Amino acid sequence: MQAESDISTEAGILTADNRLGRVPEFTRRFLIERLADPVAYLRTYHYDLWHQDRIPENMKARYAAVLIPLVPRAEGVQVLLTQRTSHLNGHAGQISFPGGGVEAHDRHREDTALRETEEEIGILRDRIDVLGAMPEYEMNSGFRVTPVIGWIEPPYCVKPDPFEVQDVFEVPLAHFLNPSNYQRRRYELEGLVRKYLAVPYQGRYIWGATAGMCYFFFQLLRG
Repeated sequence: MQAESDISTEAGILTADNRLGRVPEFTRRFLIERLADPVAYLRTYHYDLWHQDRIPENMKARYAAVLIPLVPRAEGVQVLLTQRTSHLNGHAGQISFPGGGVEAHDRHREDTALRETEEEIGILRDRIDVLGAMPEYEMNSGFRVTPVIGWIEPPYCVKPDPFEVQDVFEVPLAHFLNPSNYQRRRYELEGLVRKYLAVPYQGRYIWGATAGMCYFFFQLLRG
């Protein structure tokens, strides 16, 4: 559902958006402060830039959580992402954050994100410093997803689940904090035109909910 079904693209969608301010210098302490009260920094957040779907009124919501893993390196903070295997029934081959649905034994959304991260890419929860969480992100599939922000000091070791994860890689956080890197895209499915965000990086097509959450994170940081 990428280039062959896209019917239009608008690159650099946020460059001319005068609602966006300059992102302050990124530090771990700065992020902790923002996550202490994320809603306060998202009061001016708008949902009209195609970044997020809404759950249909006739659909019962399901709950999930993902981890947005941040890795501090000499060249700058990196964001850890995964690429799903091509044989999966849902979101096959897509780039995503580690995460999944809330299970009965999960104590909270943070627990869900850490459990799924350990299951999918083998990073133990005691290697992850949870800094906080962002407000729920809605998807038209019925999921309400809580993005949990985690800090992972290098070096770290990954052991991807071969059934679910094809690749694990890093992208500079600076890439997601540059509004000119985002694109608004459309595709047609069963006669309906759908809209979504994409933020490609070096041949990797990051789109949909993952790109939307990256933009959501950018909004939080710029306040």
